[in-house]
Amino acid sequence: MVARPRLSPAIADVRRAVRAPLFSGVSATGGAGEAADATSATPVTQTPENGIVLVALSGGGDSLALAAAVAFEAPRAGWRAGAIVVDHGLQGDSARVAERAAAQARGLGLDPVRVVRVQVDAADPAGPEAAARTARYAALDAAADELGADLILLGHTLDDQAETVLLGLARGSGAASLQGMPAQAGRYRRPLLGIPRQTTRQACIDAGLDVWDDPHNADARYTRVRVRERVMPVLESELGPGIAEALARTAEQLREDAAALDAFAEEVVEDVVELEEAGVSLSVAALAANPAALRQRLIRLVAQSEFHQALSRTHTLEIARLVTDWRGQGPIDLPGFSAERRGGRIHLISTAAGELTGQKPPHDH
Repeated sequence: MVARPRLSPAIADVRRAVRAPLFSGVSATGGAGEAADATSATPVTQTPENGIVLVALSGGGDSLALAAAVAFEAPRAGWRAGAIVVDHGLQGDSARVAERAAAQARGLGLDPVRVVRVQVDAADPAGPEAAARTARYAALDAAADELGADLILLGHTLDDQAETVLLGLARGSGAASLQGMPAQAGRYRRPLLGIPRQTTRQACIDAGLDVWDDPHNADARYTRVRVRERVMPVLESELGPGIAEALARTAEQLREDAAALDAFAEEVVEDVVELEEAGVSLSVAALAANPAALRQRLIRLVAQSEFHQALSRTHTLEIARLVTDWRGQGPIDLPGFSAERRGGRIHLISTAAGELTGQKPPHDH
């Protein structure tokens, strides 16, 4: 009897990580599992007949290890597995690199495999990293729509998560940034958020896969590269090992807390809000009775649902002061609407409605 080759620990870890989205990523009604989370205690185990899962593949160690694991696990979970390679066109040999990654995907048994070339807006005010990300996700969505894919798997690792948390901390943009990247967002899944980058690299070595090293990952002009190459090593050296794991745990805990507060805000919003002809109004007493975290969530929730505006913290606090620091101040002009306290309610009025009528709401103070 011929002994089976021993499975390396790194390959086993990556394969184990991808099983969660493959076995719990689709709801029992047949659509993409918006409510099913890779960390859910009650995963849904139904997969769609002939469902397609796609790997976003660059040819780097993280996405290549993910592709190999998905090629092995997907058929066992009832999925057809393919890959999308996005060529950003940012390097002279990018087309060759993309075709090489596609060939590796086909060699792993993935099918369909598509190479999509995108145009990155170099003049994007958000910067080249954000522009490339926007173009990449648009290409992945378009390819998934064309192929009828149910899931798209991304190769972000625990180290990527830790870097994202540090970048959010540096921006000072609150708990939303410190939550890092979600394990699930629509049809996207990030199954490797608990796997260190070193493990994905080792999995590729153990499987005999030739990894492509993106030169942009060593270019110190990019903020994320500086965090990876300079900040994280200093933190590890000065504070001890395990910093990346600690940051990832922090992100997970903040995400759990935020999800609970968001769910509570959804439950109580109807007790706070009344519809009006040109907008909505919020009860001052109800807002005042809630803690700041929930009060501000309610304000943001109403602004998003009624006016399709994502309020900044500054704007949110300006509206909240109409409750907590009321001194008779007049209307506040905000993106898409205005806010004003009259009597016991905060009135949020659409700017477009005010322009159409040429009138402002009456004052009672």
